[in-house]
Amino acid sequence: MCRHLGWLGSVVSVSSLVLDPPQSLRVQSYAPRRQKHGLMNADGWGVGFFDDRSGGAVPRRWRSAAPLWGDTSFESVAPALRSHCIVAAVRSATVGMPIEISSTAPFTDGEWLLSHNGVVDRSVLPQHPMAESICDSAQLAAAIFARGMDALGESIAQIGDADPLARLNIMAANGSRLVATAWGDTLFLLRRNDGVVLASEPYDDDPGWEEVPDRHLVEVDAEGVSLTALNHAKGVR
Repeated sequence: MCRHLGWLGSVVSVSSLVLDPPQSLRVQSYAPRRQKHGLMNADGWGVGFFDDRSGGAVPRRWRSAAPLWGDTSFESVAPALRSHCIVAAVRSATVGMPIEISSTAPFTDGEWLLSHNGVVDRSVLPQHPMAESICDSAQLAAAIFARGMDALGESIAQIGDADPLARLNIMAANGSRLVATAWGDTLFLLRRNDGVVLASEPYDDDPGWEEVPDRHLVEVDAEGVSLTALNHAKGVR
């Protein structure tokens, strides 16, 4: 119930990833090709990137509660926004959750940018006063931040055990690392000459896209790409 994308590599424009490809996030906001739940993603959008002018460690965000396809201001500025590390998302809100900027990914703890594609029962999550919104994705982000990103795989497995109906696809980056989980929805990987893309679905028909198996964690850093199977906290299923 969302589509998201992450980039780590050479400095590129936000537009080249989010708007320009033939099946970009903008197109996925109204006509996703691989989405299992929901027909479109019209409940907001967000782009986060790390500011290379400040050493690449400062996260910046631009979020909206309106559909991405109608935002001409962002379209005019996106070619000028450039970074080596980007996280972007278009949102299909979980039923009953507010449609507002604070409920729109990417969320941040000041170091990481994080997006959630899926749904989770908030009753299984610890309550964190620093959550940006009451929505399930923001509460999940706060729980992950509180435990630490090095424990992301463990956290997802435990939450998945607590809520067997949860879909827990996470996309997160801190400027030097890009991590994502496939848990209940699609995730794809593209290794380009200038970097790596992780995305809910391919933004073009490049034959190099690889589908990440469900229940897997993907990590991208200067050493390359690694995939790790995620077992349920109570054992493999």
